Amino acid sequence: MTRHRRMVVAGCVGALLATASGTAYAMDNLPPEQPLVQDLQSEQEPCATADETPYVSQVPRLSAKLYDPEADNQPSEYSSVTAEFEAWWTDTAGAEQRRTYTSITLSSGSNFYWRMPDDVPANTVVSWRVRADDGKATSPWSDEDEGSVCSFVVDDVSPEKATISSPEYPEDVLWVDGVGVYGTFTMDSPSDDVVSYRYNFTGGPYGTAEAESPGAAATLSYLPLMDGPNTLTVRAIDRSGRSSGESRYRFYVKSGRAPVARWKLDDPAGSRTAAAETGTAASAGTGVTFGGSAPSGTGASATASFDGSGHGFLTTGAPAVDIRKSFAASAWVRPAETGRAMTVVSQDADGKPGFTLGLRSGDGGPAWSFAIGGEQVSGGAPETGEWAHLLGLYDAETGRSHLYVNGAEVGVPAEVSPAEAPGAFQVGRARGAAGYRDRWHGDIGDVQVHDRVVVPDEVAELALRKPKLLGHWSMSDAVDGATPEQSGGAPLRLGPGASVYRIPEGSCLPEADPDCEPVPLPLVGEGHLSLDGETGYAATDGPVVDTADSFTLGVVVRLAESAPAHPMTVLSQAGEHTDAFKVRYEPSTRTWQLVMPVKDEAGAPEKVVSWVKGADGGVGQGHRLAVVYDDGADTIKLYLDGQTNTDATTTLSDGWHSEGALQIGRAKAGDGWGEYLHGDVDEVQAYAGALRSGVGGLGWESEPCLC
Repeated sequence: MTRHRRMVVAGCVGALLATASGTAYAMDNLPPEQPLVQDLQSEQEPCATADETPYVSQVPRLSAKLYDPEADNQPSEYSSVTAEFEAWWTDTAGAEQRRTYTSITLSSGSNFYWRMPDDVPANTVVSWRVRADDGKATSPWSDEDEGSVCSFVVDDVSPEKATISSPEYPEDVLWVDGVGVYGTFTMDSPSDDVVSYRYNFTGGPYGTAEAESPGAAATLSYLPLMDGPNTLTVRAIDRSGRSSGESRYRFYVKSGRAPVARWKLDDPAGSRTAAAETGTAASAGTGVTFGGSAPSGTGASATASFDGSGHGFLTTGAPAVDIRKSFAASAWVRPAETGRAMTVVSQDADGKPGFTLGLRSGDGGPAWSFAIGGEQVSGGAPETGEWAHLLGLYDAETGRSHLYVNGAEVGVPAEVSPAEAPGAFQVGRARGAAGYRDRWHGDIGDVQVHDRVVVPDEVAELALRKPKLLGHWSMSDAVDGATPEQSGGAPLRLGPGASVYRIPEGSCLPEADPDCEPVPLPLVGEGHLSLDGETGYAATDGPVVDTADSFTLGVVVRLAESAPAHPMTVLSQAGEHTDAFKVRYEPSTRTWQLVMPVKDEAGAPEKVVSWVKGADGGVGQGHRLAVVYDDGADTIKLYLDGQTNTDATTTLSDGWHSEGALQIGRAKAGDGWGEYLHGDVDEVQAYAGALRSGVGGLGWESEPCLC
C-alpha cells in the first residue's frame, strides 16, 4: 500500500469536524504511518534481507524516515514522533540477543537515526525493524504485513592483496611489444568476498573492474599509449567496501612497431613498380607518374601522381593486413578535384572493398572518408591542390573505426564488424561488383599500413609538417640602410623614419657606477628597430610567407604612446588590392588584432581575431605577438605573450596567395600606405608551416631573449 493510499484511508476513519470554511479536521488521534522499506537504510545501504543482505565495514548507523498523518490532516498543529528501533541476532552460543533504542522526538517526515552499540558482532546476520510513536499511538512495525525485516552483516576484515598477471606484458621483462598493442591484465585476490578491483596505470585515471562473482578474478584490457616503464596499481575491494593493501605490477613497453607495409612512392620517374620498404612491391598502371613534389616539412622526398583513369592505380596482388583485427592505413594526399568519390587506398573483398580510405562527395560538400564493415566515418574539408594527411583506424578491441585528418580526429567513430578481405591491396581505386571504381585523381605519398592501433601521438607525428624557417631579423644593426637576416637571407630595408637603436658606445651600467647616466636598453639583444609613426617602416624586397598555405610569424613590439590616435600596424603582407594579413593595434578597442581578408579585393570581408591589451607608452619589455595560420586545420590564431584564447582564434577555410613584400610598421591604405607604427620592433621571425605550440618554437617561453 502506498503512503498516499494509507493517508486517504486514515482520513476516512476518524471523526470529522466541519468548519465554516468547509475544511474538515480529525477530532481523534490518528496513528503514525507504518515505515516504508524504501525509507530504511543500514549505513547508506538499502533495506534488504536474505541473499540480498548488505555487508558493511563497521557497526552501522540505522536510519528511517517516519511520518504521522496528523501533519497533513491538521496543518495548524505541530506533529511529532519518536522512532523505536529493535535489532536482534543469534550469538555463538545459539542464544538470541536483542537491543532496542528510542530516538529523540522530531517532526513528521524527519530522518531518525540509531548508531548501533559496539557489541554488535562481526560476521553475523543482524536483523532490525522500526516503528513510529506519536505519544498516543504507535505505527505497525516496518516488517509487518507488506513490510520487510532489514538485515546487515558487519565485515571487520579487509581483503588480501591482489596478484596481477599479464600474458602480453609479463612483469619486469625488458622490453615488450608495445605502444598500440592491447594487453590483458588479470587481478585476483585470495579473499572470497572481493567484488571489484580499483586500478590505475601510470599517468592515467582510476578505474574499477568488477568481478563476475564474489571472490572471482577480474580481467581488464589496456592499450599502452607511450613507451617506457609503466606500473599498474591495484586494490581489491570486498562487498563491505573494505580495501586491501596496494599491489604494484611493473612492466616495460616498447615503442610502437613499424608498419607491416609501406610504400614511400618516391620511386624514380618512369618506374612501373612502387618499391615496398616493408610488404609487397606494387605494380603501377600507366596512369601513374612517379617523381611528383612532396608536401613540405615532411620526410617525403617525392610522390606519385594518379590521372584518375582506369590505368591510374597501384596494386600488390596480395592483402596487406587482416582487417578483422586492429589496423590502420594512412597516406599523404593532394586531390586534383573534389567533386566526386575517390579512393586513396583499399583492400579487395568479394566483389567489393573490405575497406576504403579516401574522399566522398555529397549534398553537404566533399569530405574525407573511412568506410569499413558497411559503416563510414567522414569529416574534414578536402580542397583541390591542398595536401592532407589521412589515417583510417579500426580498433578491434572497441569495435570502432576512426578517421584522422592532419593528425586530428574528425567525424564520429562508428561501430563496425568488418568481414574478411583476403584480396589485393589497392592504391588509387576500390573494388566494385563490375570492376574497379572511384579512381584517385591527384597525388599520393608515403602509404603506410599498421597491424595495430596507431595512438593519437603517433598519428600527430605522422601528419607533422615541420615548419621551415624563412627569415629571422634580430634588428641588432643596420648596414647600407638595411638590417640583415641572420642566415644571410633577404634583408629588411629601412625606409625614412626608421632606424636601428643600439646602446651608445661608452655607456656605463648604473649597477656598476652609481653616478652613471642610465640609457634605454634594446627590447631584445643588442638592438631594435625604432619607427617614428609617420614615415618609418622596414620591408623585404618580396613576399616572405605564402599566405595561401600555413605560415607562422613572430614579432616583439612596444608602442611609444599610451593612447595612439589611429591604428598602428606592426606586420603586413599585401596583395594587389588589400593586405593578405596585418597585425595591428586598434586604439578604439584597446586591442591587438590579426586581420585577414577572405579575398584580394578592396573592402572584402575580413576575419578578425583580437587580444585586449593597453598600449605600452614606451615603457616595459613590449609584447611578443605571433600569427599562426594552419591551412590544414583552417584556423588562424593570434598569440600574445605566449597565450591565445577563443577571441584570438577563428576559422579561415582558404587563404589566398599574396605577392607583396613583408612590411614592418605599416599597412596598405588605398593606393598607398598608412597605419604607421610609432614604437619599437624586434626579433621578426617567419616560418612556412604552422608551429605546433604557437610561439613555443620561437624561443619565447618566458625569457625575453629569443633562441
